[in-house]
Amino acid sequence: MKNSLLFIFIIGFFFACQDRKVTSPAEGMWRAELEVMEGHKLPFNFKMIRSEAGSYSMEIFNAEEVINVDEIQIKDDSITIKTPVFEGYLSATFTENSMSGKFIKESLDRIVPFTATFDTSDRFDVHNESSLDISGVWESVFIKENGDEYIAKGIFKQDGDQVTGTFETTTGDYRYLEGVVDGDSLKISAFDGAHAFLFAAKVSDSTMSGAFYSGNHSKEPFTAHRNETYMLPSADSLTFIKEGYDKLAFSFPDANGKMVSLTDERFKDKVVLVQIMGSWCPNCLDETIFYTKYLNENPKSDLEILALAFEYAKTEEKAFSSIKRLTDRIGVKYPFLLAQYGSSDKEEAQEKLPMLNHVLSYPTTIYIDKKGDVRKIHTGFNGPATGEKYEVFQKEFDSFVTGLLNEN
Repeated sequence: MKNSLLFIFIIGFFFACQDRKVTSPAEGMWRAELEVMEGHKLPFNFKMIRSEAGSYSMEIFNAEEVINVDEIQIKDDSITIKTPVFEGYLSATFTENSMSGKFIKESLDRIVPFTATFDTSDRFDVHNESSLDISGVWESVFIKENGDEYIAKGIFKQDGDQVTGTFETTTGDYRYLEGVVDGDSLKISAFDGAHAFLFAAKVSDSTMSGAFYSGNHSKEPFTAHRNETYMLPSADSLTFIKEGYDKLAFSFPDANGKMVSLTDERFKDKVVLVQIMGSWCPNCLDETIFYTKYLNENPKSDLEILALAFEYAKTEEKAFSSIKRLTDRIGVKYPFLLAQYGSSDKEEAQEKLPMLNHVLSYPTTIYIDKKGDVRKIHTGFNGPATGEKYEVFQKEFDSFVTGLLNEN
């Protein structure tokens, strides 16, 4: 009898194991969708790649941008996908052709439902033909949840029903947006592991009216009209040193706990760029990549860059961990100081730097000459997604910094 029971147990266990046979995510193109607000779906495309050893990597696509993801963990039918630099991650269960889970940002207590389907390469479905072409420049106004307005400049290119472009603002651009014109509707999106952006609007030949959704926590209505000559205010005119102050001054710790300030010997008689930023900020990432590349290509002993990080991570340890994740990934060699953790609130940031009229944007860069005088403050960063504007910025940056370096 005991032998019979043992035999039945072994047979049952064998078939149970067969039923629990673990599959792997299919290699190739997938379409993901995040559930934002008001029933809208925010789509993005990614490609799953499996190595000969069986490990997975991923490429996330936003127009010309390709984000290479190499931190993927799979256990049984669960997958965790962590994008480079940023804290946010995707956690899901999967079959060979589907995923279902959440996009999570722990420090901000934000969770967005997430699904993905294999073998779907279109970002948005197009249901209606359109004769509209939104290519060009759009003067735009967005309304925050508190009722305040801010201005933006939409720059788009359309090929058939496919649209790419971005919105520039006084604090930076919304990076690589990609989508479609479907009849009289514009739908464009971006996902980079930090931000999940969806813009949905009704359009005509000369007007737009719609909403900007950031994940499932924010909605900002916006309107726009064509204006090929529209220009935003100069990024060099928005932030300045207040009357009564003649120097920038601070003292913040580095990762070793050492307090660092501009009066340190390291910065004496040098041109110093002070970068106000956060490791969670995509525009700050673009700027940090640019600064790192510039220093590598233009090594100058009398030029220093110093980053002040304002982190929303809840503990000092997690804040420095986020900073290290950024600097290791990019290969940054200039020092990062922790100016604030537990919040990235700009009013709190301004209290740390009371000589500034405000901290309007992450990032903001303060240019200091060899005498310690502030010569310029550049608010925001419009990066490679802005095309020609980014190219102009690079030339102007090199010219201005070279001028400061040539001064006695």
